[in-house]
Amino acid sequence: MEAIAGELLMALAGGTAGAAGQQAWMSLRDLVRRPTAPDTGPDGPGEIPSGEEEFAALDEEAESAERAQALARALALRATYDDAFREHFAAWRSAAQDTVARPGGGNVDNSVTGGRQGTVIMGRDFHGPITFNQP
Repeated sequence: MEAIAGELLMALAGGTAGAAGQQAWMSLRDLVRRPTAPDTGPDGPGEIPSGEEEFAALDEEAESAERAQALARALALRATYDDAFREHFAAWRSAAQDTVARPGGGNVDNSVTGGRQGTVIMGRDFHGPITFNQP
């Protein structure tokens, strides 16, 4: 199985993917904590990493590319030898990539063009009223 991008794992661990990204990160934690049912066979490695140690390490230091790659490798190895994990991980991965890649999911692109402007408010996800010139 192809390894998941470390950048995606770092974005989820670091919280830069917003609330949906945090939810995806917690669902990965739950998936990694599931008991492993490896189908090692004669060609398989001795012990398959669950990914829990690598997950905890990246959770602790989300900006570490090395830790993200270690988690990506552990997830790919586990998916190679654990059929149930592979199926659930593939579904999780698809949803997580959609969460991060969703247009407008975290980026704000504002522009004001033309002549003189009155009051302009730029931003994203405003909550509550916005008032001006209140006594």
